[in-house]
Amino acid sequence: MKLFYTDVFVLPLPTGHRFPMEKYSRLRESLLTSGEFAVTDFHLPHAASDEELARAHDLKYIEQVCYGQLPEKAQKSIGFPWSEGMVERSRRSAGATICACRAAFQDGVSANLAGGTHHAFRDRGEGFCIFNDAAVAARAMQAEGRANRILIVDCDVHQGNGTASILAGDESIFTFSIHGARNFPFEKEQSDLDIELPDGCTDDAYLLRLEEGLNTAFDIAHPELVIYLAGADPYKDDRLGRLGMTMAGLAERDRRVFEHCRIRQIPLAIAMAGGYARQIDDTVAIHRTTILLARQMWG
Repeated sequence: MKLFYTDVFVLPLPTGHRFPMEKYSRLRESLLTSGEFAVTDFHLPHAASDEELARAHDLKYIEQVCYGQLPEKAQKSIGFPWSEGMVERSRRSAGATICACRAAFQDGVSANLAGGTHHAFRDRGEGFCIFNDAAVAARAMQAEGRANRILIVDCDVHQGNGTASILAGDESIFTFSIHGARNFPFEKEQSDLDIELPDGCTDDAYLLRLEEGLNTAFDIAHPELVIYLAGADPYKDDRLGRLGMTMAGLAERDRRVFEHCRIRQIPLAIAMAGGYARQIDDTVAIHRTTILLARQMWG
């Protein structure tokens, strides 16, 4: 199982910034010491090219990001201050999901140890998201002739509004988002399938709705590739989550997504998406379990 990482590309943040960048390096370290992976399983991805990004984003927006020309309001909406490191890491994160998709066609499953930047729209970013790696990667796989029909399963606690907007009207890429009804973004877009959950939703209720959604999504999409956003933020102690899931419930969530792919022999690319637990060790543990479970199920 190939894992693609971007944590070596520094993203300078001001003191007190709320986004937990440390989780990415700690996740890679945790997987390296798990005994399940060799150093050779970890790979640096390429930086997504302008051509790859432009399949999902406007060229003007790409240029504004890359040359530091974003208006102040647009930069504030993203949440990160501009820097060359921000540009490089954003390109690499999109490249990592492209690489994970390519590897999934060889090995059955692969993962980007970051990514899941689903709040990035065609012409703007928001919510810590600059380029939409799932949309970029899906369009790349189509352009490379690897897959035509693709399913994006978004289990981050926040709706994948940017993904839904970019891919609206594209019948070849099915977008499924299961998320908190009263959480960010407060003005939702329309995915091909949206399941909204009440605050405090616990394991049993979540898993019931997830199973219904997966059955519907796979039946309609008939995918040749699945891109899975395995957010850690539905966890009950997540600062931004508002749901009530346990770590065991999140592991069962992953298992069900994986099983739908495995029994149909559909390649699966995983991205980590959000995770903001009060204890960063909890976020790392949730992401770690996702990757180890994938490793176990695909052997």
